[in-house]
Amino acid sequence: MKPEVQRYRNFEALSSAAAEFTCRLAGECVEKHGIFTVALSGGNTPRPLYEALAKPPFNTRIPWRGIHLFWGDERCVSSDHPESNFGMAFRALVSKVPIPSQNVHRIPAEIEPPEDAAEAYEKILREFFEPSVKKNTHSNAPCGSERFPSFDLILLGVGKDGHTASLFPGDQAVEEEKRWVAAVRAPHSSPPVPRITLTLPVINRAQCVLFMASGSGKREVIRSILEDFSPATRLYPAARVNPEGRLIWLIDEGAA
Repeated sequence: MKPEVQRYRNFEALSSAAAEFTCRLAGECVEKHGIFTVALSGGNTPRPLYEALAKPPFNTRIPWRGIHLFWGDERCVSSDHPESNFGMAFRALVSKVPIPSQNVHRIPAEIEPPEDAAEAYEKILREFFEPSVKKNTHSNAPCGSERFPSFDLILLGVGKDGHTASLFPGDQAVEEEKRWVAAVRAPHSSPPVPRITLTLPVINRAQCVLFMASGSGKREVIRSILEDFSPATRLYPAARVNPEGRLIWLIDEGAA
């Protein structure tokens, strides 16, 4: 799938566009299917998006009872830790909107060891998605594709090293082909704690993947991913995101 690249004059405009897109897609999915499944990303980039969704006009347009929140990755810290992806999203969004508590499916990253946390989250995903996975299995489906869930939307960022979610260059989790969720023991990122991440087969089954990228420090990586695709796939996990549905990059002038 060829990426759709949208460039914005600044980070504020990018975040507003992301909020409008997410709000509109959520409404369409709930109207058609009754639910909207989205995997949230962590870090600083999506925070303004979450804050926007928690305020007018978006908070009143989103059908919260049909929204199901998941996470693309998490640091192995407690949910109230300052570095917790769940904690950031909870403060910015979840605690401020009328979403049913049973619709919030966080990664239990406090479980030790990290491999057990990954297994626990995969169980959560399987209990939610497997009925639809089995229902939508077709004899002509690509080999193995019936094993993986299909999110309506996965939000992703990209690091200066080309990582996305918690899939880092050179880590064995990037090559995972069977598991839905993987543990990352020694990420080359701050803080240096183990992480839990969705795997590429799950990400690439999404109906839509939305990258948000801001800042000049990521410019070269993004240019390589968008313009030198084949070499980039050998270097950057973000370049290996190629969903069955839409692939959208929102980029501000600093990253363009």
